[in-house]
Amino acid sequence: MRGLILVALGLASVAASAAPVRGGAEVPSIEAVVLEADRLHSIAGWLRHHGREGYIGADVADAMGIARPQEEEMLAARQRGFRSDEVLRVAQISADTGRDFILFMVQQPDDQVYFYLSTPGGGLRKALVSIPSKNLVRPLERMEAELRFRQEVLYWKTRSETR
Repeated sequence: MRGLILVALGLASVAASAAPVRGGAEVPSIEAVVLEADRLHSIAGWLRHHGREGYIGADVADAMGIARPQEEEMLAARQRGFRSDEVLRVAQISADTGRDFILFMVQQPDDQVYFYLSTPGGGLRKALVSIPSKNLVRPLERMEAELRFRQEVLYWKTRSETR
């Protein structure tokens, strides 16, 4: 009997330490969510301080679900962009402090452009891939979106610490 209790306790502790699963995907731990939010706040602050003037086109804002008045064709933004090898990366925040978001864009040499909309406190909100040559825009699958988004956050966190 005592052996069964130890086995049951052992299984319970293993189950408790495993990451919860949502639709086959691991749910991030509280620590991971807090760390991501901290990184996003840091990136947003860096963009506010070191970003350059830019804009987000109405078509991108609409596709990503960024609210805008009908007559606003371009949203003022603070942005930075870097090219490494053949990949262009751009991070943008709204110049309007009433809008709280970070938009990441990654243009790959294979004619694919990835967009990730996030908020500093809420993480990833929407992820799309655009294939301009095919005039195609589609949402990314959740697991792929989260993986690619985390890579972008790490890229921009590193960039913000070195420049």
